[in-house]
Amino acid sequence: MSTNMADATTPLLADRRDSSSPPDGQPDVDSGAPESRRWAVRLREALLFAWALVATAGVLVLAVWVSHRQQTGSESPAAKRNLIFMVSDGMGPASLSLTRSFRQYTDGLDHGDTLTLDKHFWGSSRTRSSSSLVTDSAAGATAFSCARKSYNGAISMLPDHTPCGTVLEAAKHAGYLTGLVVTTDITDATPACFASHVGYRTQQDEIALQEVGQGPLGRVVDLMFGGGRCHFFPNTTDGGCREDDVDVVELAQKEYGWNYVGDRPAFDELRKDKAEVPLPMLGLFARTDIPFELDRRNMSDQYPSLSEMAKTALRALEKATEKSDKGFFLMIEGSRIDHAGHGNDPSAQVREVLEYDKTFKAVLDFLEDSKTHGVLVATSDHETGGLAVARQTNANYPEYLWYPQVLANATASSEHLARRLWEHMSNSASKGSSSSIEDLKKYINEELVIPGLGIPDATEEELTAIALLPELAQPAFAEMISVRAQIGWSTHGHSAVDVNVYSSGGPGTEAIRGNVENTDVGKFLHEYLAVDVDAVTRKLNEEMSAKGLLSVSHDQGRELTPEIMDEAAVAGYDHWAAHEASEYRRISV
Repeated sequence: MSTNMADATTPLLADRRDSSSPPDGQPDVDSGAPESRRWAVRLREALLFAWALVATAGVLVLAVWVSHRQQTGSESPAAKRNLIFMVSDGMGPASLSLTRSFRQYTDGLDHGDTLTLDKHFWGSSRTRSSSSLVTDSAAGATAFSCARKSYNGAISMLPDHTPCGTVLEAAKHAGYLTGLVVTTDITDATPACFASHVGYRTQQDEIALQEVGQGPLGRVVDLMFGGGRCHFFPNTTDGGCREDDVDVVELAQKEYGWNYVGDRPAFDELRKDKAEVPLPMLGLFARTDIPFELDRRNMSDQYPSLSEMAKTALRALEKATEKSDKGFFLMIEGSRIDHAGHGNDPSAQVREVLEYDKTFKAVLDFLEDSKTHGVLVATSDHETGGLAVARQTNANYPEYLWYPQVLANATASSEHLARRLWEHMSNSASKGSSSSIEDLKKYINEELVIPGLGIPDATEEELTAIALLPELAQPAFAEMISVRAQIGWSTHGHSAVDVNVYSSGGPGTEAIRGNVENTDVGKFLHEYLAVDVDAVTRKLNEEMSAKGLLSVSHDQGRELTPEIMDEAAVAGYDHWAAHEASEYRRISV
């Protein structure tokens, strides 16, 4: 009995050309078919196979393209666009690990529950300046604002001490509205680099004048929220710290049309029923820095948070550009992450990063709801403190752990507790009474350490050290927290570690994927807005040269000498120590 059934070795599409005889001695059923028919069958099979390959490849290419477009927004920017640039001053990769684990522990979350920032990780940035492998905030912010490398201490000035145009200035001259939101002095290095030009960051009195409009390009900012009120008032007034008698707030209102709010109630009026915010708007809510979030949350009736200021600024700028064919540029800085790093205070740092993450999410929500296309890009200028989420506390083999609960127990920052100690000592002195060392140690332990740090087991050595050297109370309090949590620090200054870049994605953001230079981030900012910073640079040099302003620093065109580089390094490195020493003197007098 004959059969046509294939055996286990017969291919489903057997190529009969390879068979000289049919299997099992059976006659070839196609042997009588015309040759043209056999070729037609083979051609059809080949065409079907080729079509299947092309179709499969097409589906794969389309899937990859759609995924890439969703992540990077490879389409061209819309004619009207908004750009929000966020700076997490001093936040390195370890800060994210510390904060993520802290949040998971305190909120009882699964290990897979991450921060909003984690979900928008984009790449990393190299941070060195032109004068050092370890940058300061001034050179770091100049890289963002001008897309140029410069020396530590430089406020949008180049190594030859000529000014460089900033993305904010170029945006303003192109018709965009502009804003700055920070939690430190509005005259501090990062905000200053977007709206002023001075040789060194310590020239905060001059920075204040330029920020309100008394600069080479006139007024270039439409909204400023932050701290640093003392640099806007004469030293003859309560709360003023200028070295001259200029009332910058009065000057801003009379000469440049600024509106001014100086406290929390006035700020709340701007937020009430989504009231329209009159521009230009200057809001200065603290004498110097707005308190750490760990402390501010207990003083929320006095100080707004970063997220509150950011949301108010976004709403104000969106409303003001509603009928414009241009959008806005807004720089938002989580300024005090850096200060927590300088102070080596992990309890303060995790709360600062959490508030920054909350603000990042608020910006994402704004972009999602806005009718105007926009992009969010965020990064750090540098890392501060050399943070390590581990610490070897003795000579034994290191333990692989750290203790988030220690940070959770703290209800106040080391900075706040140090100021309370100084005020206590000042009040005692003003009453003509002086506490003994033992009385002071008792006050430190019972009023500051136990309720503030949440530490019930302070040693005699720790309490004595603080009582004998109260001016060093802040780092001493921070060390008490760090050693018990097993958190390590390598410096009270900055480090050279690469920092993370985050983004909402959008047109052109693929240019800052992967590991990039900090100047690449700056380049993206002005390219996304399609503004000409080089034209602004030329105009700045013309204006400053005509007014003789270029000669006030160092000889125009000279490269930095070692002496000048040392001066810049001191200006950048010592600003935290100088700030703390100034506060100690102010409170203790």
